[in-house]
Amino acid sequence: MEAPIIKIGNSKGLRLSKTILEKYNITDSVELILEEGQIILKPIAKPRRNWEKAFEKMRTSKDDQLLMNDVFEDEDLDEWT
Repeated sequence: MEAPIIKIGNSKGLRLSKTILEKYNITDSVELILEEGQIILKPIAKPRRNWEKAFEKMRTSKDDQLLMNDVFEDEDLDEWT
């Protein structure tokens, strides 16, 4: 695919189509990888993307219960006071 280099102020840039941005989940920035003879644009992964939706789904299905008690029976909480 050929893409033109365009003038942006005193610099030049590469314009990416909406289709490409959506397909590769590119929002605000990309990782620029410089390798011998090529430049690679890579979407920046957001590891916690969509967690809110997943947590809401867990809450509505009542699958958000603790797997273990948050305080152990033999835990001495007095030493922290």
